[in-house]
Amino acid sequence: MTHRVHPYAHRLGILRDWKSRWFGAKGTYQTLLKTDVLLREFLEKKLKGMYVSSIEVERRGKQMRLIVKTSRPGVLIGHSGEGITKLRDAVLSFAHKKGLRLAEDFKIDVEEVRSPESDAGVVAAMVVEGIERRFPFRRVLKQTAEKVMANRDVQGVRVALSGRLGGADMSRREEIKKGRIPLQTLRADIDFARTRAKIPQGDIGVKVWIYRGDVFADGTKDGQ
Repeated sequence: MTHRVHPYAHRLGILRDWKSRWFGAKGTYQTLLKTDVLLREFLEKKLKGMYVSSIEVERRGKQMRLIVKTSRPGVLIGHSGEGITKLRDAVLSFAHKKGLRLAEDFKIDVEEVRSPESDAGVVAAMVVEGIERRFPFRRVLKQTAEKVMANRDVQGVRVALSGRLGGADMSRREEIKKGRIPLQTLRADIDFARTRAKIPQGDIGVKVWIYRGDVFADGTKDGQ
């Protein structure tokens, strides 16, 4: 057994909150969980290229709210909110097709990611875009790490790629690391994202870790 843990799950209840916030009554938990999983998969595919950081779900009584965090809110919302209306209709249509259970009062909110270079989800989307556009993977790794480290809030970054890199017959793993990534320090604010880039040779796995300093009990960060 290794001591490897998921950086996000490792900090739940300490620095992080759950991405699905609701309580399921007896007999409804499996249904609601399945709904969350399928909706996330559908939206991640639907919103590819929108630099989506995360998709959160909140349920309260007869209300349900999907919170989409992205660095391109204007593109997603569209002119006069047309984009959100179309997205809501697409979600309702998908839910009806799959027989999913949505609340009567269902809405989608969009939140802007203020600092895209310090958000692991957005950075992972940037890496995927570069790989799928067939840029040399080493150049993508180097440019991404430099762009992230240029942000003054970031103290460390690590980006890993795995798969048939460069079209090679045998898969391998390549990564780049700059600064510190203290994974076992619970007060360390480490953002983590995992996704995949789809190319003709097969999928390329992408993992991103971003260290944004330590968070203390009073809410302050080191150096502040």
